[in-house]
Amino acid sequence: MRHDVHPPGHAAANRVNGCPAPVIQKAHERSETFGLSASIRPDYDILSDTGLALKREQNQTLCAHAMPVMETLREQIVNTQSMIVLTNAEGLILHSIGDDDFLHRAEKVALRPGANWAEDRQGTNAIGTALAEGCAMVVHGDQHYLAANRFLTCSSVPILDPYGDLIGVLDVTGDHRSYHQHTMALAKMSVQMIENHLFSTAFRDVLQVSFHGRPEFLGTLMEGIIAFTDDGRFLSANRSAQFQLGLSLAALRAHTLSSLFQISYAQLMDRLTHGVAPHLTLNLYNGAVVCARAQFRRPSLGQGRGAVDVQSVAAVQPVRANARQPAAGLSRLSDLDTGDARVSALIAKVRKVLGKDIPILITGETGTGKELLAQAIHNDSPRRDGPFVAVNCASIPESLIESELFGYEEGAFTGARRKGATGKLMQANGGTLFLDEIGDMPYSLQVRLLRVLQERLVTPLGAARAVPVDVSIICATHRNLREMIAQNQFREDLYYRINGLAVRLPSLRERGDLAVVVEKMLQRESVESGGRRTLSVAPDVMAVFGRHAWPGNCRQLANLLRTAAAMVEEDAEIRWEHLPDDFLDDVRGADRDGGSGDVSAHDGARLEDVATSVVAMTLARYGGNVSAAARALGVSRNTIYRRMPAAERGRATEDD
Repeated sequence: MRHDVHPPGHAAANRVNGCPAPVIQKAHERSETFGLSASIRPDYDILSDTGLALKREQNQTLCAHAMPVMETLREQIVNTQSMIVLTNAEGLILHSIGDDDFLHRAEKVALRPGANWAEDRQGTNAIGTALAEGCAMVVHGDQHYLAANRFLTCSSVPILDPYGDLIGVLDVTGDHRSYHQHTMALAKMSVQMIENHLFSTAFRDVLQVSFHGRPEFLGTLMEGIIAFTDDGRFLSANRSAQFQLGLSLAALRAHTLSSLFQISYAQLMDRLTHGVAPHLTLNLYNGAVVCARAQFRRPSLGQGRGAVDVQSVAAVQPVRANARQPAAGLSRLSDLDTGDARVSALIAKVRKVLGKDIPILITGETGTGKELLAQAIHNDSPRRDGPFVAVNCASIPESLIESELFGYEEGAFTGARRKGATGKLMQANGGTLFLDEIGDMPYSLQVRLLRVLQERLVTPLGAARAVPVDVSIICATHRNLREMIAQNQFREDLYYRINGLAVRLPSLRERGDLAVVVEKMLQRESVESGGRRTLSVAPDVMAVFGRHAWPGNCRQLANLLRTAAAMVEEDAEIRWEHLPDDFLDDVRGADRDGGSGDVSAHDGARLEDVATSVVAMTLARYGGNVSAAARALGVSRNTIYRRMPAAERGRATEDD
């Protein structure tokens, strides 16, 4: 048992802070590969107010839990010529607060909401480098790659979500002449608070066990917290728990309540019910003894063994927030039959079960069009006049899925809407319910869904009676459900209930109808733009399309064509200069990696030549003005500098 009070990552962070030279050198080398020059003016491409509002909405949970902590931190560093910054996982600043005088100075280097501080934009800096390295970073004064940022000292700490994925950065930035050694410690403590708040909210309706080797640390930031299902299956653990146990999240997923704490769920509930001590004493898997507290919250009627402190986040995140409209565009099976033999065979199978109450399971990689196929099945079925209700099981917080699917009565739990809410199962009555990413449905809810599918009766939360429901079920997933069954992550009985007909959508790189798919997508783009022109793709571009891997499948292709369509000239032909930089980088990267099949060496060299040529011509048109050329091409100034010969960079000019 380790009694240290610092969570995982602390030692690594200290090594970085104490001996930063190798890490800073590596970050500077990355900055050079991005085509940045230490003397150039940073790329201040500030997001519009509308774009920033959208990013904040997408990171609503992070912002909601981070802002109160940022205000508390502000009180601790007041009058230190500092500011506090919150970014998303891409380095985009979402919020900033701090001393007014310093905020004014910081705005001159675009250290404000809407600016992106990833390394490829700003070079070596604490935010971007913390994201790149995945650990806490201090970047002091001259360690910044861009000279414009060297009056700063920044302390950044990555923020992890309850499942261990990086979702943002908390940064404290100040004048490099007034840096305090305790700043990083305060930033780390603040991130622990944010992560613990996120963890408690995400797992508020399940069993949480808090523990530490010393009882005085219970209820503090140092306590470990682990969440379990009501059958004792491990869900997740905060950083302190991982540190105390000496196990990573990946290793902990092989454990249960019994294997970690040497106690069964029933035994723990019995001790909670009859115990009078302020805390429990539990034995860890390695023989160590810890002090612990257990909380079990369930959003129900308050019945059963662990119904205490019933709460819900529905008050801040409406139950219907994740409902999606039926997919637009292609919506009939015949429209989806575009010449690929595997897709044609799949559609033929589906047609044979239409109207026969046989559940369909659609598998395939992300972006292959599973919801589009589900919508087409519904539109060709006898239920076409009924509702098509889509639910993405991966996008709904676990604490809300039960009320989202089954609905609830008025007063079913704290924060519930007046007059209750109708669940998705009842909304789909007489039509089709599409459960996307069914593999991400919480294990504890799978048995209830199975019962509904078998009995065709739904009991909303808080209701006294079950309600009959008539729905056709289509499920989809990109996961291997058989492997999940073997790992006790998906119920075998539910698998066989939803797997009446299983079909797999091939990835885009496996299909032989790419040209037809591109044509149909361009037709849709033409219609949506008013039908004024017929879009096409240049033959050499189409040839590379045919060899590209398309990791994002049809979704990636559709987004790329939509962007390119907005960039084309009067002739409406999509050429290399109309394609996004990230796609061109992917194509060149595949070439550098030794021929992954995406593009030949000739094509890769040709792409580079085309890009360089376009930049050269545009610069010449604007007399070497980088800012004007960047605006004309719709790219950043850094992109222009990357494409310029080194000898010409010194002669380049920019707008004042």
